Amino acid sequence: MPTVKDIYDFINSIAPFESQSEWDNSGIAAGSFEQEVTTVVLALDITADVVAFARENGAQLVVSHHPVIFRPRKRLMSTDPAYMLANAGLSAICAHTSLDIADGGVNDALTAKLGFGKCAPLTAQGEASMVRVYEYPEPHEIGETAAQVAKALGTAVRYSDCGKPVKKVAVCGGAGCDFSSLCAEHGCDLLITGDADHHDFLDGITEGISIIAAGHFETEIPVVEVLADAIKQKFGVNTLVAPESAPCQTTVWI
Repeated sequence: MPTVKDIYDFINSIAPFESQSEWDNSGIAAGSFEQEVTTVVLALDITADVVAFARENGAQLVVSHHPVIFRPRKRLMSTDPAYMLANAGLSAICAHTSLDIADGGVNDALTAKLGFGKCAPLTAQGEASMVRVYEYPEPHEIGETAAQVAKALGTAVRYSDCGKPVKKVAVCGGAGCDFSSLCAEHGCDLLITGDADHHDFLDGITEGISIIAAGHFETEIPVVEVLADAIKQKFGVNTLVAPESAPCQTTVWI
């Protein structure tokens, strides 16, 4: 029977924790390395509902993408998911930017979901290596690609149009607009990411790159199933994907 440390070491082998950004908090977040594991719950975020799901299903370990402990805390109340984990005797491992940058991680799962298949990284090293690049055989209109993304991810998208056809596409799940200038410098016509604000869209138009914002949750959730399958194949333990939905919803007024 594997332990938390065995599963930690396996995740570390495919998404090394040492590769995380200096501001990140990937790694073990709660529990004990020595705890034996028969059931693992996978989630994008460790929320109160995810902890309850883990308890109801007899899990010993929760593995998430986003760190359950991220910003410094001055108090730990009973409504805090980190408190709930400890109170339930559950261990937690979080693989955040280490999984963003990993081969087969967040952005490879996203490109596969979009129908782009396996794509090369934008650069060979640094944080920008998490960005994947796909080239259409023939140029697309931005609206056509936006519709493709919306359908693949089952969500509404927002997009800007820099005024040129789309052939070379950069893909970065979550919050990828920090890389828009670099993507434009590398000849990308479009950046598909999760989050973008008003000024990101404006800056993209100035830089000559269109942007599709498809939602932070929606662009990162595909990796959860991928990681669940990898753990199940490696250890033969019961792996359950917690039911989750995006924390923000979209409403259209007619």
